[in-house]
Amino acid sequence: MLFTPDLGPVKSKISNNFIPREGTVQQRTITPNPSEETIQVGPIGIRFLLTGDDSNGSMSVFEFTVPAGHKLPAPAHKNDAYEEMLYGLEGVLTWTVDGTPIEVGPGQALCVPRGAAHRFDNFGVKHVKQLVVLSPAIMGPAYFREAAEVIGAAAGAPPDRAKMTEVLQRHGMTVAAPPTAK
Repeated sequence: MLFTPDLGPVKSKISNNFIPREGTVQQRTITPNPSEETIQVGPIGIRFLLTGDDSNGSMSVFEFTVPAGHKLPAPAHKNDAYEEMLYGLEGVLTWTVDGTPIEVGPGQALCVPRGAAHRFDNFGVKHVKQLVVLSPAIMGPAYFREAAEVIGAAAGAPPDRAKMTEVLQRHGMTVAAPPTAK
């Protein structure tokens, strides 16, 4: 039981968890994985757990799986206004960040800062699962749905660069310039 001076005792279903809003008390519903949705982008699976709607815009959280030997079909990109934190759950994924390859395996974390050009490839013989936290939550499930359409339309060929660029830009990303020859 929770006692508020202006409303008296108020019973909560969730650990007395109330959010005061200018003279009123609103109960907040908290559930695990409120935005659970799995999206396929070719053979890559993305399972959203939390979106900006669940976190007041502070973060998006999702798992993604990459089959053995698979390379990212989209071009390298930069996150214009958010950080991307990756945590290895299974297998080893090679992230290339600003031209430097970095292997991320189980129990390892990597923060891709905003503005860093990045992509990933699974050069291994095992599937990979990683957890991603984006902060703030500028990009969410809509990006992956749109990317899946563009990549699917390419039918195994490289995706249409102009269409992919439009999708990336709508979701706070910029296509990275191709690497320069050394």
